[in-house]
Amino acid sequence: MSTYIPPEVQAGLDAARKKDRRRRNKIRVEADGQSFRVIRFQEDGFTLDVEDAPHLRGLVDLYDGGRHFLQCLIVASEEESGEMRYEFKRATPATDHAPVDFELDEFVPAGLIPQS
Repeated sequence: MSTYIPPEVQAGLDAARKKDRRRRNKIRVEADGQSFRVIRFQEDGFTLDVEDAPHLRGLVDLYDGGRHFLQCLIVASEEESGEMRYEFKRATPATDHAPVDFELDEFVPAGLIPQS
């Protein structure tokens, strides 16, 4: 049995595989006012399509759909098979509130009753 695949068919299969990964993944990276679709996301970095993404470096924001979930400091690592890999130097979870510099009580009243 032969496993030879003509180059045209292999290119078509690779393009379909890349399109499917991009469609399924909703994570995107925003840098300098531009947004790029993430192909693969891992614990230590992510990959972008080399054709779409510039050579990113520095502070970027990662979004899962519309939810901002990470603010990262990245550096471009390597290019492999049409994908550019970026590694995290720092990845900080994004929050929707400012950090506090005091201890919060476990019991927080819903409201105060005014004195008459």
